[in-house]
Amino acid sequence: MRSFKEIKEHYNFTDEDAQRLVSLKPVMESRDQEIAGALSSYIMSTIIGARLLTEDARRTHLFEAQQQWFLAMFEGNYNNKYYEKLIKIGIVHVKKAVDAHSLNRAVNIIRSLCVDILYTQKKPAEEILADILSFEKILDMNLDVMTSSYIEEEIRNYSSLYRIKSALVDFSEKFLQSANLVLVLALIGLTLGAIALFLTDIQKLFAGDLENGIISALGSLLIIWVMIELMNTEIYHLKGGKFRISVFVSVALVAVLRETMIAALKHDQSVMMGYLIAAILVIGFVYWIIMQGEGRTG
Repeated sequence: MRSFKEIKEHYNFTDEDAQRLVSLKPVMESRDQEIAGALSSYIMSTIIGARLLTEDARRTHLFEAQQQWFLAMFEGNYNNKYYEKLIKIGIVHVKKAVDAHSLNRAVNIIRSLCVDILYTQKKPAEEILADILSFEKILDMNLDVMTSSYIEEEIRNYSSLYRIKSALVDFSEKFLQSANLVLVLALIGLTLGAIALFLTDIQKLFAGDLENGIISALGSLLIIWVMIELMNTEIYHLKGGKFRISVFVSVALVAVLRETMIAALKHDQSVMMGYLIAAILVIGFVYWIIMQGEGRTG
């Protein structure tokens, strides 16, 4: 299955599209019951709908779920969490034996109703057209992701090798999520440790050791800054962003810079200072090369 970032690129879904959809939320929110009602009416007219929705509680639950899914298209949060929700919706449809034709027909009903609503806006014609194009992109992406569950299920039914591969992928994804959790907790722990180190250095200032206290505190602040960057990088990565190697190189650079500042206070370590300065130059050059590469790849 393609990543959501790749799907958005294929549909040319831009930040401008996202902003347009968010601006359309008040309009669509005022008509969501009408749209969800039309969708529910269609579902009840199908054989599978009549079989599954025999109780009022189920019908109410479906109606509310449809409202939530519809309004989510105008929230502006088109990240991995949103992607995973769409996959789950597709899986539920497959498990309930809802055929792909019914899903496509339901989306077509929503498309027709929403396009009619958008045409009634008091806007210039080119703005209305742009709104419709943005809406159709997000709706087509929703349909793309949800119907991919049908394709995978069909392949799974006919290929034992695919079932094994799918199980391995599922296990790997769960293991990766656990590993990411461990990494985030470790980063939080290390950041707290860096803050504790900074507070220890501050105590030196109050103890009267101004020279050592100021240099050590500055070094500790650099480490805290790098830890914050590492946390930001990991959060950005979890949201689907590109992993930045440069942040890890900056950790080594900051560590050597801190040692150099501390060593500068000890005038009898000229040889060690030479090694530290050479290390700064080498790591700095590596950092510059990596930054150039990351800048070219976006």
